[in-house]
Amino acid sequence: MDIDGIEKIEENKDSITVDDFQFTTATLLNLTPFRAEVGLQMQAIGQLCSTASMTHNLSLCQTLIKKASAAGAKALFLPEATDYIASSPSESISLAQPMHSSPFVLGLRQAAKEASLAINVGIHVPAPDGKKLFNRSCWIDEQGEIKAYYDKLHLFDYGNLKESNSVEKGKKIVPPVETVLGRVGLLICFDLRFPEPSLSLHRQLTQILTYPSAFTVPTGIAHWEVLLRSRAIESQAYVIAAAQVGAHNEKRTSYGHSMVVDPWGKVLLNLTGEGQEPEIGLVDIDLKYWGEIKEKMPLLRRT
Repeated sequence: MDIDGIEKIEENKDSITVDDFQFTTATLLNLTPFRAEVGLQMQAIGQLCSTASMTHNLSLCQTLIKKASAAGAKALFLPEATDYIASSPSESISLAQPMHSSPFVLGLRQAAKEASLAINVGIHVPAPDGKKLFNRSCWIDEQGEIKAYYDKLHLFDYGNLKESNSVEKGKKIVPPVETVLGRVGLLICFDLRFPEPSLSLHRQLTQILTYPSAFTVPTGIAHWEVLLRSRAIESQAYVIAAAQVGAHNEKRTSYGHSMVVDPWGKVLLNLTGEGQEPEIGLVDIDLKYWGEIKEKMPLLRRT
């Protein structure tokens, strides 16, 4: 494919699919949008148990950032709601702070800059009317700048846990963001149950899908791994799902098992800690392998 073809994809993402073109590994890895290095890129995935204290949670994150940086990782992926997990909808709304002034976010940005480490993290921000909040996935680059963010589209209303009591759903899927690891698509937790968002990002040549999460224990045991592997296989992308783990308060416990799945559906990492201490795992992202999978198994629609 020539440059005109690449520009066609960039300008008409909603109407043109990857299946309209025949790709080779060399073509995929030399597309102008991909500015990450070809080959292995180490990334870190963090698992922790957030509480209602943002100061405490920031301290846990700073520990993980130091470990990730010392290991030579290019990026650290943190769970959904890393800034806090409250015990009630009203408490959750009261704790939310604007992204530009949140001490938690400012602390992460400073730590990212000092460590030259990109960070993907789940946070809360107030909705414009102040009555609810947005559940947000934020990409902070290695200079400490907020490069992109996505507000959760699919809210978790199951049993006694009704996210819609405090959270306003997002407005749209955002385009993949160019990062040191590759082209990253931002999604969150319950979005995992819906293939359409990941397939939309697949059509935009996303190399890595992120699902920062806080799965419940029953749904995690039943569905967590199979959903992550499904999204990886059908989108032919790496799937990275940093997860909350353990008892946040008397009302809520998260499943954990932060996981990384490769484009073939193979589980590369599964963290098994129970939340007593923050945990980190390291995985290599191989963009050459991503290109080979797409070349060897072209997902061409025949219906």
